[in-house]
Amino acid sequence: MANLQTSDLKYQTGFGNEFATEAVAGALPQGRNSPQRVPHGLYAELISGTAFTAPRAENRRTWMYRRQPSVVVSGYKPYAQALWRTGAAQGVTTPPDPMRWRPVAIPTEPTDFVDGLRTMVANGDADVQTGMAALVYVSNKSMENRACVNADGEMLIVPQQGRLRITTEMGVLEVKPGEIALLPRGVAFKVALLDDSARGYVCENYGAHFRLPELGPIGSNGLANARDFKTPVAAFEESSVPYEIIKKYGGSLWSAQMPHSPFNVAAWHGNLAPFKYDTANFMTIGSISFDHPDPSIFTVLTSPTESSGTANCDFVIFPPRWLVAEDTFRPPWYHRNVMSEFMGLVQGQYDAKEEGFVPGGASLHNCMVPHGPDSDAFTKASNADLKPQKLDNTLAFMFESRYRFVPTDFAMTSGLLVTNYADCWSNLLYIP
Repeated sequence: MANLQTSDLKYQTGFGNEFATEAVAGALPQGRNSPQRVPHGLYAELISGTAFTAPRAENRRTWMYRRQPSVVVSGYKPYAQALWRTGAAQGVTTPPDPMRWRPVAIPTEPTDFVDGLRTMVANGDADVQTGMAALVYVSNKSMENRACVNADGEMLIVPQQGRLRITTEMGVLEVKPGEIALLPRGVAFKVALLDDSARGYVCENYGAHFRLPELGPIGSNGLANARDFKTPVAAFEESSVPYEIIKKYGGSLWSAQMPHSPFNVAAWHGNLAPFKYDTANFMTIGSISFDHPDPSIFTVLTSPTESSGTANCDFVIFPPRWLVAEDTFRPPWYHRNVMSEFMGLVQGQYDAKEEGFVPGGASLHNCMVPHGPDSDAFTKASNADLKPQKLDNTLAFMFESRYRFVPTDFAMTSGLLVTNYADCWSNLLYIP
């Protein structure tokens, strides 16, 4: 059986499409998902991302045809990685202050993607399948003969520094800063570095699958277009070298041995698949008359809840864009929000925080915590000559959730917390 080299990257396009792909001619059964004898002597294996009886429009599943099924694995033992935490229960009590963190430094010791994950804030409960966690990752080493399976939630990866090659059971994705990758719950993956080191952010989503937001009055075009999402074609590793499997399960990490590579899928079809997306393809929407639109117009993906319009998590970006509104304060206004906001900066400068908020850093404004432009940004925006203005060379993002975020012990005690963050508003004058 020939091996499709993982350097030969090929993609299919479309969000949530029903794909059919094979790395070996004839490996994909025709007309039957699990025939008595699968072509090439392969094994059929189904991965269900939703309950079997979920409505057709929401049902996510993929049939895989592999050289050995994933049941061939040793028993699991606890794996020591104390900084990847889960849910609100594993956080620490903190006051309702605005918070900001400096970037996590690249380690000096060899550290791969799994060992380099640090949970900053979390909410909800993975077992109840509600809520999410916001993490950062730092790495200077590729995952080689080891893979990770997250049974607690899907993982949205936002690179900030360094390119990644993500090998999954369905194929290979290469992502760079400015792009994102989403890995479905329960799908095995490993991360190789294409540069000396890497840093970025992860949203671990315990709730409903991320999907494209409804467009409402915007109409049929705008925001992120389905055609710009790329899913890999089938590829597999020829090697039979043993692998270590790291599984995240119920908020704990476990390790087991597999006698072969988990990336042995010769063909697959379905709509539960990893994908990548280039944020440069996002079609921004904004005001061309006056006033400042809500940041919801920058939503790329949403994980909904049973409350219409109130998300478990929204993934929102603030990309390069034109500002043209008349008689309008153009940065984000001062506000308090029932939704909680975790922000990161991939590159450039964020227009509401001209000092202190740097690429690789993060901020947290929880439910009803006041926040807004710092003193310098307010003064500059209030006195600006309102000509058309292009915000360029910038990319910030937000994980926004209906649930209050609880910081982890690492976030509060690692020395990264900026203790004087609130001073950025101290020069705002009181108007008598």
